[in-house]
This record gives sequence, C-alpha cells and structure tokens, in this order.
Amino acid sequence: MKIEDYATLSPRFDLFNYFQGNTRGWGMFQDRGGSLKRQFVVDINGVVDSNGELVMTEDFVWSDGEKSQRVWRIRKQDEHHYSGRAGDVVGEATGKAYGNALNWAYDLNLVVDGKTWQVSFDDWMFLQPDGVLLNRATMSKFGFRLGEVTIAFQKQS
Repeated sequence: MKIEDYATLSPRFDLFNYFQGNTRGWGMFQDRGGSLKRQFVVDINGVVDSNGELVMTEDFVWSDGEKSQRVWRIRKQDEHHYSGRAGDVVGEATGKAYGNALNWAYDLNLVVDGKTWQVSFDDWMFLQPDGVLLNRATMSKFGFRLGEVTIAFQKQS
C-alpha cells in the first residue's frame, strides 16, 4: 500500500486534532496464524506542549489484568510527515499522512516472557465517519510476520 493513494479520501485525518483530549481504544493481538492471544482497552490523553509536540499518554489494561503505559512525543515535520518517540521505541518512529490515512513505521522493544525482543511495526490508521479511527498494525522480526494488532478508537467527551 502507498499512503499517497489515500490522499482524496475523507474524512481527513489530523493526528494532532484527533488525539488531543481523551480517546479510548479497544484492541486485540492475533498471532501469525490468526489466533487471538490478548485483548486490551487503552485510554489516551493527548496534549500539545509548549514545544508544539503532541504528548500522548496511553494507559493499557490487558485482558489478563496486566497494566502498562506508553508516552508518545510526536512532532509534525510538515503537512504530511511526523516523527515520534517513546520509551520503548528504538530510535524514532516515522509517519506519513494523506487523506483519511496515517502510516507509522517503528521498531519497538517488546518484553515477552522476561526477554526483550526488538520488533518492527507497520502501523496503519484510517479515520471513518462519525469519528471512529481503525488501526491495523503488522508486527514482524527479521522480516517474518509475527502477528497483527487491531484497534478501534473513539473520542471521549
């Protein structure tokens, strides 16, 4: 898929506008065979700081009771390009947005059974009518697909 192919689609997705304030997401992780492995709810609070960065605090509650948090700091480079970082992101995430879509690419240090794996994410978001944001991310290591994360987001009042 090429992100530019979505340039004419609407509603137009504005990452900073969508994630300012409170947003909730409902998600799941499926392994490469499609088996459901984990589910979660994530509550996100986003604010634009004095440096012009979108700071997104993500609080996850997993179906097995685990709780975790990730704090993203996202900078808009120009009309279509973003960069982001978080504590478990290796280096910098890069994002491109056109029309109703955003594509993130990043490596993440993921702790599994006490070991840390560096995995790559190809993360796609598509804004739908009524403010629903669908997110599908493919996770891989050494080019081999490990699984997929699917999330539906909705703004909270």
